[in-house]
Amino acid sequence: MSTDPAPATAPAPTAVPTAPAPSTPSRGGLVLIGAVAVASVGNGLFLPLALVYFLTLTDVPLATLGVLLGAASAVSLPIPALTGMLVDRFSARRVVILSQLILAASYVALVWVNEPIGIFVASMLGSVGSRLYWSSIFTLISDYVDGIVAATRTDGWFAWANIARTVGIGVGGLITGLVIADGSDAAFRGVAMAAAACFAAAGVAIAVAVRVTSSRHKQGEERFGYRTLLRDANFVALTGLNVIFALSTLTLAIALPTFARDALGGPAWVTSTLLVGNAVLVLVLGGVIVRVVAPLRRTRVLVAAGCAWTLWCIGFAAIAPQEGMLSGPIVWVVLVAATLLFTVAELMHAPSSMAIAAAIAPPSARGRYLATFQYSWVIAEIIAPILFATLFAADHALPFVVLAAVNLVGVAATLLLERRLPASVQHG
Repeated sequence: MSTDPAPATAPAPTAVPTAPAPSTPSRGGLVLIGAVAVASVGNGLFLPLALVYFLTLTDVPLATLGVLLGAASAVSLPIPALTGMLVDRFSARRVVILSQLILAASYVALVWVNEPIGIFVASMLGSVGSRLYWSSIFTLISDYVDGIVAATRTDGWFAWANIARTVGIGVGGLITGLVIADGSDAAFRGVAMAAAACFAAAGVAIAVAVRVTSSRHKQGEERFGYRTLLRDANFVALTGLNVIFALSTLTLAIALPTFARDALGGPAWVTSTLLVGNAVLVLVLGGVIVRVVAPLRRTRVLVAAGCAWTLWCIGFAAIAPQEGMLSGPIVWVVLVAATLLFTVAELMHAPSSMAIAAAIAPPSARGRYLATFQYSWVIAEIIAPILFATLFAADHALPFVVLAAVNLVGVAATLLLERRLPASVQHG
């Protein structure tokens, strides 16, 4: 909880002040989005390895590794709240650069560690750096947009950041798959060093080329603490609502390998093909979706995303009983169509949800608000694997039936929240 003094009453979310025009414009927007892509390549390089890296290069047992990595992740849970305070006090740009340097250091450390304590420390550094990054990067983008002289919306910038993230992770994963085909120790360590280089390059690029002139800190001396934030009913509702939609976003990668193998009886390449297809669709459709949804209310975009995810779940649930029939044309049609629906939903949801959170936030507390919003993803990351594994063990279609129902609840809740949000939040 923030140690900053909170005002006696919560700030009205309907009266968020607008930052005055900067005297000098922000610069380096393309570099900023490029840095997101490069950092995401770093994530993608190591993401497919996870436990395999340590199982290959160390003698630590699998059960011990699971405990070490879980503990390292748990230690980082308070980091988003701390990040919000750091961002509001020192600027998002500085925190993002710090996060990249911490991530680079963690991956360099992974090359040398081979004992439990070293694995824990290096993994903890990576987890802390990752939470610092995702809890500050969207505030940096918002602050950058504040400093653009021409009128613009954050939605488009958030959308391009999401595209850069998805494509970067896909490219990194593809490179890793090719590099470690021989399974040599040198290849594994090379991937870790390449990931470190990506994070270092992203941090240096932002430090050298990105300048942000947002004047949100110059609008008065009033500061909002976390107690005040938690009394902002609209923001709390939006954060809770985003847990629902984040569950859908995370479930594809979590569920697809097991679903394709156990429910459909398909070969291993089905999963990689669909995930690569998802990344390609993000790249191809990203700009189109940004233009199509620009005139719409942000809440209606979320409603459309929830409906698309519902149809995706229904499609997967419908083909779940078709074990051993993956060669059937109808199953392939449904798989491809459902993946397309998932991708469209993902492209609509990510920028719109973040733009609403940024618009609700009082400018001087934007760092706290957007960092707190990341807890919706943290909660979903905890729930998603448990929910899928438990329900899938009972029935192969059940996880998607339940998730479809959850998405419909999210759609209804979004329409209710829409009535409480002012036009400035709805349209930007």
